[in-house]
Amino acid sequence: MHIVFFADQHAESLGGAQVSMRLQRKYLERAGHTVTIVAPRMHAARGGQHGVADPGYVDLPSIPITADREYAMTWPGRRTDRFLDQALTRRPPVDLVHVQADFWGAFIGHRFAHRHGIPAVHTMHNRVDVGIAAVTPLHRPVLGALNLWRRTALRGIGVQPRGADGWAYLAGIAAESRAVTAPSGHFAHRLEQHGVFGSVDVIWNGIDDEVREQVLAAAPAERAPGRPRFIWLGRMSPEKRLLPFLEAVVASDVDADIEVVGGGAQLRAAERIAARAGRPRIRFAGRIGYADVLARIAAADAVVQTSIGFETQGMTPFEAATLGTPTVVSDPDIAGELRSGLWAVPDAGADEPARVAALAETLRIAAADIAAGRAPEPDPQVAADFRQSSRTAAMLEVYGRAIGG
Repeated sequence: MHIVFFADQHAESLGGAQVSMRLQRKYLERAGHTVTIVAPRMHAARGGQHGVADPGYVDLPSIPITADREYAMTWPGRRTDRFLDQALTRRPPVDLVHVQADFWGAFIGHRFAHRHGIPAVHTMHNRVDVGIAAVTPLHRPVLGALNLWRRTALRGIGVQPRGADGWAYLAGIAAESRAVTAPSGHFAHRLEQHGVFGSVDVIWNGIDDEVREQVLAAAPAERAPGRPRFIWLGRMSPEKRLLPFLEAVVASDVDADIEVVGGGAQLRAAERIAARAGRPRIRFAGRIGYADVLARIAAADAVVQTSIGFETQGMTPFEAATLGTPTVVSDPDIAGELRSGLWAVPDAGADEPARVAALAETLRIAAADIAAGRAPEPDPQVAADFRQSSRTAAMLEVYGRAIGG
C-alpha cells in the first residue's frame, strides 16, 4: 500500500507532529508499505543525515514564514496541484491519503484526494481556536478569514460548513474524510461534541520502540545524586507558555537544575528572564536529536508541561511516562489521560499571575518530593500503549476501514 502524508510543515522541522510522522513512516515502511510525505520545502538547514535528498519527501515550492526560517508555507491552488501531480508520477500509485495538517497542507491534501478519487484519513493535531487566540487578540477575525479561505480552497469537497469558529473550520477540512483520528481521548471527545466528525478514532502519537529500549538500557539503575532536575521541552511560542514557566521557576526559588530544550521566537525573551534569575540555575540546550531528547527525559527527575487547553495530546508527558519519568502537568486534560505519575498544577482559571503562582508552588512541592525520594511513578500501562509499533497497528486498521469504504 502507498500512503501519502500531507503536512503543514516539513517532517524534519521542529514539532511533535513532525516527530510523529517520521515515526509513523518508519514503522509503516517496516511493515512493507510505501510512505510519501508532502510538505512545504524547508528553508533552514536540516543538517546530519537529513541533508541528503530523501525520495520519500515531496517538497512543495514554499516561502519561509518565521524569522528563523524553520517553518514555511505553500499556497494551495492549481499551480501547486499541478506540481504535486507531476511529482507523484515518480512514485507508485497512491492507495490512501493521510492528512496530518490543519492549514495549507490540509487544503492541498484533500484537494489531491478529491481530484484523484482516493480515500482520505485525517488526523487532527491542532486546537486552531486556542492556538490562534494565544498569539493574537484578533483571533475571531482571523478565524473568520481562515474559514473563508477554507471554503474557497475546498469548494466542492464535501459539505463545507458556513460557520466561522474553530470547530466549523475543523469540520470543513475533514468534510470528505473516510475516517478522523485524534491523538488523545479528550480531544476526540471535543471533536465529536462539536460536530467535527461523527466517530473519532483515538490513536496516540507514539515513541520509537527501539530508541526507547536503548535509552532505558543506558539509563542508570539508581537516580544520580544532586539537586532535583527539571526539563521543559518544546517550541518556544506563546501557546506553549515557556515564559510563564520561567517566571514560575524564578518565583519558586527552588534549589534545582532547570533545562530548556527547543527553539523558537521566544528564545531571547526566555534568556532574559533566566539571566535575571539568581536561583535556580536555568540552562538552554537548544534543538537536539530525538534519541538525545529521550535520553535527557529519562535522566531528568521530572518533565514540566505548561500549555493549557492547547495540546491535542502533549507528547512530552507521555514520552516521560514511557521512560519512567514523572511530569508536572498544567493541563487538566493531559493529567486525566496520564492517570498517575504526575504533580497536577491547581486550576487558576484564566488569571495568568495566579497560574504562575500555582505552577511555582507545584514546582516547590515536586522538588521536595524528589529530594525526599517520594516522586510519583507513571502508570506502566501508558508505556505499553504508547509504543509506536502498537500505534501503527491501530492506524492500519483505520486505513483498512477507509479503503474498504
